[in-house]
Amino acid sequence: MKLDELKPAQKGKTRTRVGRGIGSGLGKTSGRGHKGQKARSGGGVRRGFEGGQTPLYRRLPKRGFTNIHAKNYTEVTLTMLNKSEATEVTAETLLKEGIIGKIGDGIVVLATGNLEKKLTVKAVRFTKAAQEKIEALGGKTEVI
Repeated sequence: MKLDELKPAQKGKTRTRVGRGIGSGLGKTSGRGHKGQKARSGGGVRRGFEGGQTPLYRRLPKRGFTNIHAKNYTEVTLTMLNKSEATEVTAETLLKEGIIGKIGDGIVVLATGNLEKKLTVKAVRFTKAAQEKIEALGGKTEVI
Protein backbone atom coordinates (compact mmCIF):
# COMPACT_ATOMS: atom_id res chain seq x y z
CA MET A 1 0.00 0.00 0.00
CA LYS A 2 1.24 3.46 -0.94
CA LEU A 3 0.15 6.90 0.19
CA ASP A 4 -1.52 7.61 -3.15
CA GLU A 5 -3.58 4.40 -2.82
CA LEU A 6 -5.20 5.43 0.48
CA LYS A 7 -8.97 5.85 0.43
CA PRO A 8 -11.23 7.31 3.11
CA ALA A 9 -13.09 4.88 5.37
CA GLN A 10 -16.57 3.96 4.15
CA LYS A 11 -19.28 6.09 5.66
CA GLY A 12 -21.69 4.25 7.95
CA LYS A 13 -25.33 3.77 7.02
CA THR A 14 -27.33 6.94 7.73
CA ARG A 15 -30.30 6.48 10.03
CA THR A 16 -33.79 6.77 8.58
CA ARG A 17 -35.41 10.09 9.44
CA VAL A 18 -39.15 9.58 9.76
CA GLY A 19 -41.90 12.16 9.73
CA ARG A 20 -40.17 14.39 7.16
CA GLY A 21 -42.85 14.87 4.53
CA ILE A 22 -44.99 12.80 2.20
CA GLY A 23 -42.28 12.48 -0.45
CA SER A 24 -39.94 10.58 1.88
CA GLY A 25 -42.28 7.62 2.04
CA LEU A 26 -42.18 7.81 5.84
CA GLY A 27 -44.09 11.02 6.48
CA LYS A 28 -47.26 11.71 8.50
CA THR A 29 -47.72 8.46 10.45
CA SER A 30 -43.97 7.67 10.23
CA GLY A 31 -44.43 4.01 9.32
CA ARG A 32 -46.69 3.30 12.30
CA GLY A 33 -49.97 2.92 10.39
CA HIS A 34 -53.25 4.41 11.60
CA LYS A 35 -54.37 4.44 15.24
CA GLY A 36 -54.14 1.36 17.43
CA GLN A 37 -51.89 0.48 20.35
CA LYS A 38 -48.66 0.31 18.35
CA ALA A 39 -49.29 3.73 16.80
CA ARG A 40 -49.39 5.52 20.16
CA SER A 41 -46.39 6.90 22.01
CA GLY A 42 -45.27 4.41 24.63
CA GLY A 43 -47.49 1.86 22.90
CA GLY A 44 -46.72 -1.78 22.38
CA VAL A 45 -46.81 -4.77 24.67
CA ARG A 46 -44.24 -6.30 26.98
CA ARG A 47 -42.32 -9.46 26.10
CA GLY A 48 -44.38 -12.61 26.61
CA PHE A 49 -47.73 -10.73 26.51
CA GLU A 50 -50.44 -12.74 24.76
CA GLY A 51 -53.25 -10.21 24.51
CA GLY A 52 -54.61 -10.85 27.99
CA GLN A 53 -54.58 -14.66 27.68
CA THR A 54 -52.58 -16.27 30.50
CA PRO A 55 -49.05 -16.33 29.09
CA LEU A 56 -47.18 -19.56 28.46
CA TYR A 57 -44.68 -18.98 31.27
CA ARG A 58 -47.58 -18.89 33.76
CA ARG A 59 -49.46 -21.85 32.25
CA LEU A 60 -46.54 -24.27 32.46
CA PRO A 61 -45.98 -26.10 35.75
CA LYS A 62 -43.06 -24.99 37.85
CA ARG A 63 -40.70 -27.82 38.77
CA GLY A 64 -37.54 -28.31 40.74
CA PHE A 65 -35.83 -26.26 43.34
CA THR A 66 -32.71 -24.10 43.51
CA ASN A 67 -30.53 -24.58 46.55
CA ILE A 68 -29.39 -21.10 47.58
CA HIS A 69 -26.67 -22.62 49.77
CA ALA A 70 -25.13 -24.76 46.99
CA LYS A 71 -21.37 -24.37 46.50
CA ASN A 72 -19.99 -23.65 43.05
CA TYR A 73 -16.63 -25.37 42.76
CA THR A 74 -14.27 -25.09 39.80
CA GLU A 75 -13.11 -28.51 38.60
CA VAL A 76 -9.40 -28.91 37.89
CA THR A 77 -7.94 -32.04 36.30
CA LEU A 78 -4.42 -33.45 36.67
CA THR A 79 -3.82 -32.61 33.00
CA MET A 80 -4.54 -28.96 33.85
CA LEU A 81 -2.14 -29.13 36.81
CA ASN A 82 0.62 -30.27 34.40
CA LYS A 83 0.34 -26.93 32.58
CA SER A 84 1.07 -24.97 35.75
CA GLU A 85 4.58 -23.56 36.18
CA ALA A 86 4.28 -23.20 39.98
CA THR A 87 5.47 -25.90 42.39
CA GLU A 88 2.86 -24.86 44.97
CA VAL A 89 -0.46 -24.82 43.14
CA THR A 90 -3.40 -22.84 44.53
CA ALA A 91 -6.59 -21.50 42.96
CA GLU A 92 -4.97 -18.06 42.72
CA THR A 93 -1.89 -19.33 40.83
CA LEU A 94 -4.08 -21.26 38.38
CA LEU A 95 -6.19 -18.16 37.78
CA LYS A 96 -3.12 -15.97 37.27
CA GLU A 97 -1.69 -18.44 34.72
CA GLY A 98 -5.02 -18.56 32.86
CA ILE A 99 -5.56 -22.28 33.41
CA ILE A 100 -8.96 -21.66 35.04
CA GLY A 101 -11.42 -18.86 34.31
CA LYS A 102 -12.85 -18.27 37.78
CA ILE A 103 -12.38 -19.61 41.28
CA GLY A 104 -15.97 -19.61 42.60
CA ASP A 105 -16.15 -21.32 46.00
CA GLY A 106 -12.79 -23.03 45.51
CA ILE A 107 -11.27 -25.73 43.34
CA VAL A 108 -11.83 -29.48 43.28
CA VAL A 109 -9.05 -31.67 41.89
CA LEU A 110 -10.19 -34.57 39.70
CA ALA A 111 -8.07 -37.56 38.64
CA THR A 112 -8.56 -37.11 34.88
CA GLY A 113 -5.27 -37.49 32.99
CA ASN A 114 -1.81 -38.11 34.39
CA LEU A 115 0.43 -35.93 36.48
CA GLU A 116 4.05 -35.69 35.35
CA LYS A 117 5.70 -33.65 38.10
CA LYS A 118 5.91 -33.32 41.87
CA LEU A 119 3.50 -30.64 43.12
CA THR A 120 2.07 -29.27 46.34
CA VAL A 121 -1.62 -28.72 45.63
CA LYS A 122 -3.95 -26.70 47.86
CA ALA A 123 -7.65 -27.17 47.14
CA VAL A 124 -11.04 -27.40 48.83
CA ARG A 125 -11.50 -31.04 47.82
CA PHE A 126 -9.65 -33.90 46.11
CA THR A 127 -11.02 -37.12 44.68
CA LYS A 128 -9.36 -40.21 46.21
CA ALA A 129 -7.75 -41.20 42.91
CA ALA A 130 -6.39 -37.66 42.37
CA GLN A 131 -4.91 -37.59 45.88
CA GLU A 132 -3.25 -40.98 45.32
CA LYS A 133 -1.78 -39.92 41.96
CA ILE A 134 -0.35 -36.67 43.38
CA GLU A 135 1.18 -38.41 46.42
CA ALA A 136 2.56 -41.27 44.27
CA LEU A 137 4.91 -38.76 42.63
CA GLY A 138 6.03 -37.41 46.02
CA GLY A 139 3.71 -34.41 45.97
CA LYS A 140 1.50 -33.11 48.76
CA THR A 141 -2.22 -32.42 48.96
CA GLU A 142 -3.56 -29.81 51.36
CA VAL A 143 -7.27 -29.34 51.99
CA ILE A 144 -8.09 -25.69 52.60
